[in-house]
Amino acid sequence: MKFRKLYSNLLLSSVFSLLSCTAILAKDTVPPKKHGSIYFSWGYNTAWYTKSTVGIRQQSLGNDYKLVKVNAHDNKGWNYRLLNQELTIPQYNYRLGYYFNNKQDLAIEINFDHVKYIIEDNQQVRLDGKLNSTSVNQDITFSRQNGFYYFLNNGANFLLFNLVKRKNLYSTNDRKLYVDFTGKAGIGPVIPHVENSLFGKKNDKGFQIGGWNAGVETALRITFMKYAYIEFAQKVDYARYSNLKVYEGRARQSFGTYELIMSLGAILPTSKSNPLFTSASPKPESEQVK
Repeated sequence: MKFRKLYSNLLLSSVFSLLSCTAILAKDTVPPKKHGSIYFSWGYNTAWYTKSTVGIRQQSLGNDYKLVKVNAHDNKGWNYRLLNQELTIPQYNYRLGYYFNNKQDLAIEINFDHVKYIIEDNQQVRLDGKLNSTSVNQDITFSRQNGFYYFLNNGANFLLFNLVKRKNLYSTNDRKLYVDFTGKAGIGPVIPHVENSLFGKKNDKGFQIGGWNAGVETALRITFMKYAYIEFAQKVDYARYSNLKVYEGRARQSFGTYELIMSLGAILPTSKSNPLFTSASPKPESEQVK
């Protein structure tokens, strides 16, 4: 009888100990709460381009030539008149991103640049190839007066899907001011609005998927009152265009771009008690001094 009682007590103690250990283990293995944040910005850019060779193929006209190393510029878009004048859309940028890890130093981002590319008017350009089925290699004056223009004035339109890395440089304890450095890199399509005239023959202008581009961007972001920020960025992009619309044919070209960008944006948490937004909270692990 005593043995049974002792056995029962030992069994109950073992079960209680097992349940206690299981509860403690379960508590210790509960995954930490995930934190994240989303951001959006809108800004303005100015751009410079490398020289580019434009290849033109118009099979029905017997044309297959190149415009060699042409100069191009952007169009800031601020000049306008108030009466009976269409306003020019400025060169703008937008960014939409999501910081997906607990440290909130890695993000994925949709990165779009509305930059304008215009071949400089009244410049001397080398024409090399076949024109009207006849071989040519000569300089021509590329000007509106001679029936030439070529621009992506409604957008060379770089679209990138970026991976973003954030590094905090400075922050106050209440999170109302902090400064971040970000690096970005990505690849995506170009969506140009093609408008041109070659030897007086105009194309049917419009938007199209026109090739691909790859870019690298660095930025300094200053965040105020936790949610609003201003960002200064520089970007290098390489774009390769193909099958662009010209009269009775297609064009191809590639060029490099250097941009300076200023943007205004907002960042919002996707979870409660997010350390990036909680006043007087410990800094995220990525910002702690080790």
